[in-house]
Amino acid sequence: MKGFKYAISGLKEALITQVNFRFHIIATLIVVCAGLVMELSEMEWVMIIFCIGFVIVAELINTSIEYLVNLVSPEQNLLAGKVKDLAAGAVLIAAITAFVIGTIIFFPKVMLLLETL
Repeated sequence: MKGFKYAISGLKEALITQVNFRFHIIATLIVVCAGLVMELSEMEWVMIIFCIGFVIVAELINTSIEYLVNLVSPEQNLLAGKVKDLAAGAVLIAAITAFVIGTIIFFPKVMLLLETL
């Protein structure tokens, strides 16, 4: 149970301190609502849930790396900056991947909805 408590504490930390984490949570809520309205299939939900998890995990790992780099290298350091940039790049790739998959799933449904209006 202590591990679960620590994990919840980490999620709270990210929610309180990380603007991008909050952005991803808001995006998650929007995507889930859209998925409910557009009645996604089981496989579409699997892909959406995977994408959400992929981005959230990437963001949490990025935040962890940023905290660790700040701990071991509090002064300005070129290599420390590169480590942070690489971790941020990983989040960007995860977000782009999720966006592309979301577009593949939602675009035809939105177009069909617009045709019926």
